[in-house]
Amino acid sequence: MTILYFAWLKEKIGKDEEQVDPPAEITNIGELVEWLAQRGPGYADAFADREIVRAAIDQEFAETDAPIEGATEIAFFPPVTGG
Repeated sequence: MTILYFAWLKEKIGKDEEQVDPPAEITNIGELVEWLAQRGPGYADAFADREIVRAAIDQEFAETDAPIEGATEIAFFPPVTGG
């Protein structure tokens, strides 16, 4: 699957997208974040405050318990503010 990173997540990880093949036991967004956070210091830093990181599965907002089976694209981004 393709993972996209936006804003400061992209800066901390050092890339804006990558192809990953998570282990079969990774079944939802929360587990995927935990797995990604273990991939190195930049990932750990980017996902240090998991409560504020938002996700989308195939361009639809998703909660941490959302299943990732069959997803082709998962995006991670900080909270969006506007005015």
